[in-house]
Amino acid sequence: MNRKRILFLTGTRADFGKIKSLIQVLEFNKDFEVFVFVTGMHLQHEYGYTVLEIERCNFSHVHTFENFTHETTMDLTLAKTIEGLSRYIKESKPDMIVVHGDRVETLAGAIVGSLNNILVAHIEGGEVSGTVDELIRHSVSKLSHIHYVSNKQAEKRLIQMGELTNSIRIIGSPDIDVMFSEKLPRLDTVKSYYDISFDTYAIAMIHPVTTEFSQIRTYAKQFVKAILDDHHNYIIVYPNNDLGSKVILEEIMSLKSMSRFRLIPSLRFEYFLTLLKNTKFIIGNSSAGIREAPYYGVPVINIGTRQNNRSNGSQIINVDYSYSAITGALQKTHFKNKENLTKEFGEGNSADKFLESLENRDIWTLNKQKQFRDLD
Repeated sequence: MNRKRILFLTGTRADFGKIKSLIQVLEFNKDFEVFVFVTGMHLQHEYGYTVLEIERCNFSHVHTFENFTHETTMDLTLAKTIEGLSRYIKESKPDMIVVHGDRVETLAGAIVGSLNNILVAHIEGGEVSGTVDELIRHSVSKLSHIHYVSNKQAEKRLIQMGELTNSIRIIGSPDIDVMFSEKLPRLDTVKSYYDISFDTYAIAMIHPVTTEFSQIRTYAKQFVKAILDDHHNYIIVYPNNDLGSKVILEEIMSLKSMSRFRLIPSLRFEYFLTLLKNTKFIIGNSSAGIREAPYYGVPVINIGTRQNNRSNGSQIINVDYSYSAITGALQKTHFKNKENLTKEFGEGNSADKFLESLENRDIWTLNKQKQFRDLD
């Protein structure tokens, strides 16, 4: 097999944490040349300028592109990302573009690849949520040629959508690879790095739901009031940069000067995992509460619609946005002992499975002209 050029697209701290192990397993393999297209939140200082974390990895080819505009609408971000990536593929000439999840940058990658006759591989397709993200994720699946999914349920959904069985590979969720790595930093190292002074703590992460924009301030106020009236110490991570994030930031900034709260724009993924592993519980609407937390046996208070239908594990309390519901859940955070109870998203060998599939010639002979499979 001739040396293949693989381009990974990343737009957020979260998706980079999930694909990092996939990039690394190819970076040191003589059969592949890796390119990383960095855009989105990574290049925004108010969200931690996380491109620095990517640069620390010393990948051979890293290209940055600012896709944010003074406007806040997702369609303009999509258009600008398409323009930047389209130019870059003329230079890098990839054989495959790898995208993850359900971000607008993900959709841009799938559009550019499919319309330029380049294989598109989608990580974690076939999943469900309760927001516009689901529309994006399924659109990306229809534009993609190869699907690397987390489990059999996701595979089943893609088959329902008419995707060919031989285009789907179950590899688990790549972030699980990192979760049980022996190289995770020590808790005292993480606390020192982020200036976290308290011994025990909970983690709070609340992101905007774009389809609920008109209600975001009300929801954010209810959330802030609930954790303010609680007795725990909190590490609060800034929201992502979707429409409505500035509203949430304005509300949580009222907690910044209080000693029980440590506000952090962004966390290195491995450092976040160490904090998550040792937290009393996690509260908010981050996918970390659905994906990573159950693997560590960490109790979860999941608020609102953002993670609808994604998981209902025994460690997860699902509540609405109201102050009364949130405070009621906060009184039950002892509801589950810390045990590792799930293998819903793999066993930590996603990178090996990913590499094995790319070394198989069958992947490279898939028809770039998409076909629809009718159900029997």
